[in-house]
Amino acid sequence: MTRTGVGRFSGEGARARFLAAYDAAMALWPEPRREVDVETSFGTVHAHRYGAGEGIPLVLLHGHGSNASAWHPQVAAFGARHPVIAIDTLDDPGRSVQRVVARDSADNARWLAEAFDGLGLERAHLVGHSYGGWLALNQVVHGGAGRVASVTLLDPAGLARVPARFVATLALAGAAMFAPYRFRPALGRALANAALTQPPVLMRPVMLAARTFRPAARPLVRPFTDEELRAVDVPVLAMFGARSTLLRPREAAERVRALIPDARTETVAGAGHGLPMERPDVVNARVLEFVAGVTASR
Repeated sequence: MTRTGVGRFSGEGARARFLAAYDAAMALWPEPRREVDVETSFGTVHAHRYGAGEGIPLVLLHGHGSNASAWHPQVAAFGARHPVIAIDTLDDPGRSVQRVVARDSADNARWLAEAFDGLGLERAHLVGHSYGGWLALNQVVHGGAGRVASVTLLDPAGLARVPARFVATLALAGAAMFAPYRFRPALGRALANAALTQPPVLMRPVMLAARTFRPAARPLVRPFTDEELRAVDVPVLAMFGARSTLLRPREAAERVRALIPDARTETVAGAGHGLPMERPDVVNARVLEFVAGVTASR
């Protein structure tokens, strides 16, 4: 479910080009933004802090092969009401530096818990997209729910086996990235892939990493068992794209509602797997409403 070796760039030149592109993408975030590195047993975890006010922060966990800049459509809205912390996942290409392989669910829960320690987080609302959704649920199941106030899942991994069509459409989308930009909106609609319509500055670090970060792919994550999902004892909001290539939205929503005691679901019409990029206004409104409800009920 994680890489079997420590991920690294093919050389210092490749890493320098990636970091320059990464910094350009992060420059789209509003200011003031602070960056911090914290040490864990598995390596150095890099995070970005933004947002005004006190209270329980929102911790954002991006999808596979991406980085914290992917939350650009969310950070201003979230940060207007809450402290926001976006983490570069330890075993993905970003400014985090992995030194020890996280081999299983327990290891993944451990490095994230240690990152919480280094960031001074007693509790957090977790918001995860795709693989980040798997990490968020995994933290409740294998890291303990004591430090998790709620979980928001945005077209998450871990609710069903990853289908072949998801891998195939990712490959097709990767090839489509080399098409002239004027053709990409139509290709993005056809493939239900929002990455094809994102600003080039946001996609450049992802594309550079796809070519130069090795190993390029992690093994497909395993689905959570029924017993694991029944053990999730925090409020959960699960949002799915109606055109998701990762999940069958109706089946995934039914499984969440049947097994997680305090869960609500929503399927967003017309959206694909890239839900936070495709429908940021809907995602931002629902997440803020959900978190406010959790806060009020506690």
